[in-house]
Amino acid sequence: MAKTKTLPNKASSNRPEERRKVVATNRKARYDYTILDVYEAGIALQGTEVKSLRAGHVSLNDAYGEVRDGEVWLRGLHIQEYDFGSWTNHEPRRVRKLLLHKSEIARLVGKTRETGHTLVPLSLYFSGGLCKVELALARGKAKHDKREAMAERDAKREAEQIVGRRIKGW
Repeated sequence: MAKTKTLPNKASSNRPEERRKVVATNRKARYDYTILDVYEAGIALQGTEVKSLRAGHVSLNDAYGEVRDGEVWLRGLHIQEYDFGSWTNHEPRRVRKLLLHKSEIARLVGKTRETGHTLVPLSLYFSGGLCKVELALARGKAKHDKREAMAERDAKREAEQIVGRRIKGW
């Protein structure tokens, strides 16, 4: 009887956390904004932009999303020019189109018209070979909200340290 080789199930071997390679994160966004909803969007890129992203030459610091004419655009994203590019190199801060479903865009149009709501990119990553942006619908925090968040975080950290010491018997 001939032995057959069994292949692993693709669905089980391609878990999202294994396939996702984070290129850049916007750590300050969670500090400056209250995150209301998170969307995963594709991003339309040129060839040299992809190569530069894979090298990690990107900054999300000043980036924000904008809904205009039924499309979502990402402004202020800085992708450094590719070192080995030729005359076909891209502009570092060009406006890039985000790829979302029509229903998601319609929801974002309504939400961004409300005062104080904005679209903030949280992270940029490769998932299954495609570049994706984690886009958040957010509301800006006031200064006192930021202080409260810091105080909560410090209190939580301190409580975890006390519990850890008790478990260790200190």
